[in-house]
Amino acid sequence: MDTQLTPSQSGSSARERSHRNNKHPMNPVRPLIFWIVTGALIVTAAVLLRQVLLPFVAGMALAYLLDPLVNKLEQIGMKRAAATLFILASFFVGVFALLLLAIPIVGAEVASLIDNFPAYLKRLQAFTGDPRHAWVRKIIGVGMSEAAQSRGALTSVGAGWLTEFLRSLWSDGRMLISIVSLLIVTPIVTAYLVYDWNRIIAAIDGSIPPAHRDTIRALAREIDDTIVSFVRGQGTISLILGVFYALALRSIGLNHGLLIGLVSGLLGFVPYLGSLTGLLLSVSVAIAQFGLTWTPILIVLAIFFVGQSLADYALAPVFVGSKVHLNPVWLMLALFAFGYVFGFIGLLIAVPLAASIGVLVRFAVRRTRANSNGSNSTECRGDVDLSKTSDGQPF
Repeated sequence: MDTQLTPSQSGSSARERSHRNNKHPMNPVRPLIFWIVTGALIVTAAVLLRQVLLPFVAGMALAYLLDPLVNKLEQIGMKRAAATLFILASFFVGVFALLLLAIPIVGAEVASLIDNFPAYLKRLQAFTGDPRHAWVRKIIGVGMSEAAQSRGALTSVGAGWLTEFLRSLWSDGRMLISIVSLLIVTPIVTAYLVYDWNRIIAAIDGSIPPAHRDTIRALAREIDDTIVSFVRGQGTISLILGVFYALALRSIGLNHGLLIGLVSGLLGFVPYLGSLTGLLLSVSVAIAQFGLTWTPILIVLAIFFVGQSLADYALAPVFVGSKVHLNPVWLMLALFAFGYVFGFIGLLIAVPLAASIGVLVRFAVRRTRANSNGSNSTECRGDVDLSKTSDGQPF
């Protein structure tokens, strides 16, 4: 027989169910333990599979960088599949053309360095034997004598290493497989990820509990802004500084100026590292080429001083801005740490992970300060600006 509850009875039943549910609240430690265990499993799997992850990590990085371009083409009416193929084809054709232009120049610079190296060695040996420069002998004299004695042994060791390398490349084939997979698998992974990128993001967003969705979205936006601003801004600065150093060093007649400028530009992705490396290389080449003459050494110092000042006071405010809270020391630590653990893959993921860790730590610090002050923090609802710390300082 069916029974119907009066409004008062139904209200009392709802209160009883709510009271029973409140007796067993959800333990807040369980989600934390779940995510800690999940993160530990992901890190363990990445360490164990780091030898095969390079094409997939590179594909994810390219998909992340190329997805905005595909979205813009899709907004103007192009199908996403056609936009994906067009952007990928343009990107890889551009990279291939750049390699065709750069490889002959870099090869000529490396060949010139190999040809001039014996002359540099003889000049340095002459410096060590000059009584007017006794301090040079104290610094590099012992090393030069050992280098002169072991030159023949070094040549034989180098020839043997090259032979062994080619033999292992042919017999083992691991490096060959890695190169082939990087050239073939990476474009395929990139294409699939770019095509499905929006659906992947939507699926991840839908799996987040609604109570924390706004906060996680705000944190994800800050992480995305940090990574994009840093990669775009610091990449542009590195390119400008590399061209400036190459042209300036070449204009004063310094040998291998193009090669030194290229190295400085590549390493310039980490602030100050490229300029310091280029300065040391340029001064060493200037001493080996011109001798202990102060004029070219001072000119080299002036070039790198002007370049770094240009980067700090003119380029960084324009291309990087104040939204990027990536301390150079923290970034170098992340590059060395992740590179040591994961190899080349670690270098690819160091910047995103450093940015993510910095954002999460700043958020945790703000929450801790808010709780210690006894305030009902609105950050839990994600309706605050999470792009700045409470004291305005970067992590």
